[in-house]
Amino acid sequence: MDVSRRCARLRAVARVTALGCAAVALAGCSGAGAPVQRTARAAAPRAAADLESDYRRVIDDVLPSVVQIQGADALGSGVVYDREGHVVTNAHVVGDQRSFQVTTAHSEDPLPARLVSSYPEQDLAVVKLDRVPDGVRAAEFGDSAKVAVGQIVLAMGSPLGLSSSVTQGIVSATGRTVTEGGSGGGTGATLANMVQTSAAINPGNSGGALVNLDGQVIGIPTLAATDPNLGDSAAPGIGFAIPASMVKTVAGQIVEQGEVTDSGRAALGITGRTVVDSGYRAAGVAVVEVRDGGAAQRAGLRSGDVITKVGDSGITTITSLAEALAALRPGDRTKVTFTRDGDERTAQVTLDEQ
Repeated sequence: MDVSRRCARLRAVARVTALGCAAVALAGCSGAGAPVQRTARAAAPRAAADLESDYRRVIDDVLPSVVQIQGADALGSGVVYDREGHVVTNAHVVGDQRSFQVTTAHSEDPLPARLVSSYPEQDLAVVKLDRVPDGVRAAEFGDSAKVAVGQIVLAMGSPLGLSSSVTQGIVSATGRTVTEGGSGGGTGATLANMVQTSAAINPGNSGGALVNLDGQVIGIPTLAATDPNLGDSAAPGIGFAIPASMVKTVAGQIVEQGEVTDSGRAALGITGRTVVDSGYRAAGVAVVEVRDGGAAQRAGLRSGDVITKVGDSGITTITSLAEALAALRPGDRTKVTFTRDGDERTAQVTLDEQ
């Protein structure tokens, strides 16, 4: 090591130590240095032991609710939703298949399961075990409104087929809107209010559990960000989970009704495509078709119009239109800016449900 750098580092340590003693003194220490240092050294292992104890308790409580789901072409994870053996997972995990083999945390023997329903628009699905074995219990889902940035979380699932794996991190952000790729098994869905986490999310984690230290599932890990500069490989430490509130809304409807009847997702009621300008840059969404009686038709939009803005959000691609609508709710009234025959126009649109 360079001597000057080493000396600078030692001086920095000395300053930090001095500042630390001053802070302790202000908190009421006696001024005797040695006892304070022993107390500080003793407190750190205790804190680490307490955190480790929390991790182990949560893992023991929640892991029996997390399963591995194997289909003919895909492998993922799932979370036991209720005592009847319903398991919630990602729609991209089940794909087009209807039967699966499910392995629980306490058994190597796969259990047969069948698809109840899939809702690709929110990338969620529910399968049901033919038989619920001993030791499997339903997970407790948390309150999405209480999820906070900096909160410690654990991700549980079967990354790369390694069943009952656990990684740890924090909630990095909330309220993210992300769009899945349509290739490589993704549904292409635009998902709002996602929980961003630094906990490792790898192939096979999809459909598993993102859990807080109260043992509550606060989200379903669904995808990891990719970095085009790294050849579209996963960007470390940037993963996303569908919030528990949406999981309960969608899974609850599937369990009770066999399908989703109230998506809570806003729709414009068009079929569209991305258009480009003379420089081949994405420049808006052309309306290919309007749904009869739908929101766009009621507002006067028609085939051939090019949408350039929804509210204050600029629209350049189909994805940006989906992301703008994801922030709105059915029944919301918003201004849509579009061009027709070269002229810019606006319309007030009351949004439908997707």
